[in-house]
Amino acid sequence: MPAMNNVDAQELAKFSELAHRWWDPDSEFRPLHQINPLRLEWIDELASLKGKRVLDVGCGGGILAEAMARRAAQVTGIDLAARPLGVARLHALEAGVENLEYREVATEALAAEQPGAYDVVTCMEMLEHVPDPSAVVRACAQLARPGGWVFFSTLNRNPKSFLFAIVGAEYVLRLLPRGTHEYAKFIRPSELARWAREAGLATQASRGMEYNPLTRRYWMSGDTSVNYLMACRKPG
Repeated sequence: MPAMNNVDAQELAKFSELAHRWWDPDSEFRPLHQINPLRLEWIDELASLKGKRVLDVGCGGGILAEAMARRAAQVTGIDLAARPLGVARLHALEAGVENLEYREVATEALAAEQPGAYDVVTCMEMLEHVPDPSAVVRACAQLARPGGWVFFSTLNRNPKSFLFAIVGAEYVLRLLPRGTHEYAKFIRPSELARWAREAGLATQASRGMEYNPLTRRYWMSGDTSVNYLMACRKPG
């Protein structure tokens, strides 16, 4: 039960209602489709996905999980929202991606079941949607093997991120549905780094993700003031 308590039922319902649109690149999930090649390349550059056993935590409809499987990784995607998982399974089946499985299981429960089982663990755009993100960080650390990589991405908490990620993205540009994010749940890089350190992970690198509304283009940069990614490693 403790593992299942770290879930927001409203968040699950919100993403479940949109599940059928997950793979539509012009839908509410357009930003995920646009940033996926960028985060995939960064992960692959650091961790070298080919032949690795990979876990994607909070996989949703499987955009990143399927992309990593196409890089010849053996991928497991987990989520607690059944409808997005159903969409992910169907899309993988139709695309003929076989080295990929999906499970409806909590991160903490899987960590108790399979500690140290994965070469690479990714947890992208998920931490800001759970009641206790530090518990997810600990579980991700437990799931990684010694020497393995753990990748996180989330939103910084400051006035600029409120302006860009909520006012701009949800209300002005309408890149995301209104209510997608709660500012109070945003996470400063220092907080995420502390949780990672307390979980036994060593931070290796961080990158920011920026967006130009005129060109409608995303790119990676050193600016972590709004969207950012953090790469950590479990000591061998």
